[in-house]
Amino acid sequence: MQHDRYADTEFGSARRTGGRHGYVAYIPKRIPRRIPISESNLLRIADAEAALGSLAGLGRHLPVPHLFVRPYLRREAVASTRIEGTQASLIDLFDAEASDQPYGADIEEVVNYIRAMETGLQRLETLPVSIRLIREMHEALLAGVRGRDRQPGELRTSQNWIGAPGATIETATFVPPPPEEVGPLLDDLERFIHEEPRLPPLVQAALVHYQFETIHPFLDGNGRLGRLLIVFFLVVRDRLPEPLLYLSPYFENRRQDYYSALQGVRERGDFDQWLAFFLDAVRTQATDAVTGAERLTDLRERYRGAVQAATRGIANQVVVLAIEQPGLTARVVESRLGVSRPAPHKALRVLAKVGVLTETADGPRGQLRWRAPEVLSILTGET
Repeated sequence: MQHDRYADTEFGSARRTGGRHGYVAYIPKRIPRRIPISESNLLRIADAEAALGSLAGLGRHLPVPHLFVRPYLRREAVASTRIEGTQASLIDLFDAEASDQPYGADIEEVVNYIRAMETGLQRLETLPVSIRLIREMHEALLAGVRGRDRQPGELRTSQNWIGAPGATIETATFVPPPPEEVGPLLDDLERFIHEEPRLPPLVQAALVHYQFETIHPFLDGNGRLGRLLIVFFLVVRDRLPEPLLYLSPYFENRRQDYYSALQGVRERGDFDQWLAFFLDAVRTQATDAVTGAERLTDLRERYRGAVQAATRGIANQVVVLAIEQPGLTARVVESRLGVSRPAPHKALRVLAKVGVLTETADGPRGQLRWRAPEVLSILTGET
C-alpha cells in the first residue's frame, strides 16, 4: 500500500506498523460525530429521504409484507455475492431453491447471505445491533462455504488486505488496520449506532457502512456484512418497518465507482463523494422497490382474477406463491401448501394455461419446472 497516497484526515491516516521491517496500514479514527454536508448533498438527502419515506409508507400498508420482502431479499443476496465474485443469477437461485438437489458452491453462498439476514432479524428481537450480533451473522454467512476455514464468527487475529489477485501486503490497494486496533474501533462503531444522533440517519448509515468496510474486522465476508448493516441500521432507527431497501444491485452495477468512493474517504477524506454515491443509491433503490412492489401487487390481482375465473381449486393459493417464489415445482407447492398430489400438478397447469407460469423440463433428470416470467422481469429490473 502506497503511504504517500493517504493524507492525514479526520477519518484516519496511513501508518507503518512493526517498525522498519513492518508494513503500511490504514488506521481509522473514531467516527466523526459532526460532518459538513455540501449543498448538493443536502438536496440529495431530501430526495433520498422522500424516496425512503415512500418505501416505508408502502411497507406499513402492504397486506402481506413478506410476500415482497422474500423475493427482494433474494435479489439483494445475489447482487451482494456477485460483487464478491460469485456468478449465480436470480433465476439460478429460484431454480435451486425449488430443486431437491444439493446447492452448488455459488448458490450456497447466496443462500448463506439470506440465512445471515434472517439470523440477524430474528436475533434483533432480543439483541441490539452489536458486535455480538454481527459475529453471529458472520458465522451464518460463512458456514460450510468458501471462507469456512477463515474463522467464521471470530474477529480476525491476523492482518488482511485488499488488492488484485496475487497482490501482497506491499502491493495491496488497501491494508486495513492491524488486528489489535479492530476491537476498539468496533466498540466505537457500536456506540455510534446507539448514541443520540447528531446527523441525519442516511448520513449515519453511510458512515456506518464506510467504517465497517474500512475496519474489515473479519478475514472474509466483510463486504457482504457491511451491506447488510445498512438495512439493519435503517430498521433499528425506525426509518423502515421491514427490511425493504437493498443497495447491492446499485453497487454491483457501479462496482468501480463504489470502491472508488470508499477509497476516496480513506485517501483524501473525501466523504462528500461517498455520501453523494450512497444517497443516489438510496434514492434509486427505494424508488425501484416502490415501483416493483406496486407492479407485483397489480400483477397479483390480475393473476387472481384470471385464476378465479378458471378454477376454484388451490391454484388461487399458488398465485400468491408464484409472486413470492417465481420458480416452482410440484414438490414446492406440495410442501408449502400442505397438499398432496395430483393437486399441485393440476394447479400449476392451470396457472400455465392462463399465462401466469411457463413450463420447462430443464430440471434435474428432466424434472418439470414452472417459472413466473413477469415476476422475474420485475425483480430483475427488466421492462
